Amino acid sequence: MEVFDTLLKRYGALHWWPAETPFEVCVGAILTQNTNWLNVEKAIFNLKREGLLSPQALWEIDQERLADLIRPSGFFNVKSARLKDFIGWLLAGHGDLDAMFSGDWGALREELIGVRGIGRETCDSILLYAGGKPSFVVDAYTRRLFSRLGLVRESDSYEQVRSFFMGALPHDSALFNEFHALIVEHCKRHCRTKPLCDGCPLRPICPYPRLLGI
Repeated sequence: MEVFDTLLKRYGALHWWPAETPFEVCVGAILTQNTNWLNVEKAIFNLKREGLLSPQALWEIDQERLADLIRPSGFFNVKSARLKDFIGWLLAGHGDLDAMFSGDWGALREELIGVRGIGRETCDSILLYAGGKPSFVVDAYTRRLFSRLGLVRESDSYEQVRSFFMGALPHDSALFNEFHALIVEHCKRHCRTKPLCDGCPLRPICPYPRLLGI
């Protein structure tokens, strides 16, 4: 919480994830795999322009046409298949997102991870940002920052890092939402692959600069 409070004081509330509907979050979570958010925004804009940003519309559209529309996100043939797999699972097993999120979210997490193309980070992004469930999202930024702080190891698995946060923080979806956004913002500004430690608000509690001798 000291890290959270420090980052919030520096950057303010960031109000992530940018989306108009929970389904848009789900689509964005799948499209953002192996690309940056600006590319995802272009792909989502294309879907919105065509009036396709709903489960039924994306399920009915030809997969080649879908791949062409999401081309800006990269790996468009793979991602069009992943969207189809997710939507097919959603419609067959739950009917809609409201029904999907209405049950036990822990059981839903295990089920969702089993959908082809839905990895753990994508799954937790959908749970947290689309469903408002308190499931902490771990990404490369999280692992980088907190391994440098000495709180996790870079070699830890996704579940080990997630378990650290789930055990150390109150299970509050708003907190998890804001914390993840702050981690991303901080790593873009300071805790880069080659860190910019000067002016870093976490420097007083971070051992990494001393390890680098700076």
